[in-house]
Amino acid sequence: MVWKADIEFVSKDGFYISTDKKYLDIDIIYNFLSQESYWLKGTSKELVEASIENSILCYGVYDGDPTKGSPKQIGFARVVSDLVRYSWLGDVFILPEYRGNGLSKWLMTIITENPKLKGTSFHLATRDAHTLYEQFGFKSVEKSEVSMSRPLDWDSINAIYNKEMV
Repeated sequence: MVWKADIEFVSKDGFYISTDKKYLDIDIIYNFLSQESYWLKGTSKELVEASIENSILCYGVYDGDPTKGSPKQIGFARVVSDLVRYSWLGDVFILPEYRGNGLSKWLMTIITENPKLKGTSFHLATRDAHTLYEQFGFKSVEKSEVSMSRPLDWDSINAIYNKEMV
């Protein structure tokens, strides 16, 4: 594994993972999140782009070397973090035709072993992948009575981003 100025580039069996956002295929990410995911179905491309731009780390998974030619992006994950105490993992996916090859586990290993994320309190939400995330130290929230959250307000989000896009 090579770490260069926070840009990770690793390879395994012809697959590659990079945190360099310039290699991300926004169309692949947008299409999966807006059409196939249960958590962002119907979202706009502008909001996907903004979430990537505003996230400290984005992990692209590629079939082929993203620095050479035109490899296919086959997976994605993004992290919001202060790189000290708190991290949130979201929008994790491997395209369906590439599942079953251990790529999700490899991606999670790369993310959770990142030296700047390794010790942080890591959070995520999932409806169906508990067993995957448990392998990497994630647990159900203990003492949920002391945790609070403010509900997502799509109207407010869309109002600001639609205004900025005009």
